[in-house]
Amino acid sequence: MLSFEEKKAIIDSFDELVEKPISMNRLNYHYPGSQYEKKIVVEKLHPNGNGFVYVGDLLAYKADDRGLVNIRDFSEQELRDAIEDSITYLTEVDDVVEEVTIEESFRNRSGDQLLLSFDGAFWNVSHGFNLEESFGTREDAEEYLAAEGFKKEK
Repeated sequence: MLSFEEKKAIIDSFDELVEKPISMNRLNYHYPGSQYEKKIVVEKLHPNGNGFVYVGDLLAYKADDRGLVNIRDFSEQELRDAIEDSITYLTEVDDVVEEVTIEESFRNRSGDQLLLSFDGAFWNVSHGFNLEESFGTREDAEEYLAAEGFKKEK
């Protein structure tokens, strides 16, 4: 585990972030260039080494419902990657060069098939070309599918 000082040095290497002290000797790091209301990239970096990076709903991370991932046990490279991903996420959508399409198939016991896809903003559940439902998070979409008796195909 990286120490507080090591994490702080890594975070400080990102010139686009601004350090803001908060209570209990913790630090937040703001990204003034954010194109969204959300400006904090690193939250509550604590002298014990704990802290969070905002990654929104990026698929590469298991974030909490606020879009935060805990960095307590991150390596230097994991921390750098998370911060870079966060800054990219908070930058204008037009700046994103690569778009990834995610589609997964779900079936129920009757053999009916639904497709879960991500369009860059929403998780959509479709039957053929017909949109059934649209959700803000993958978790909500998967809960809906499970409640309707659908399981992910392998």
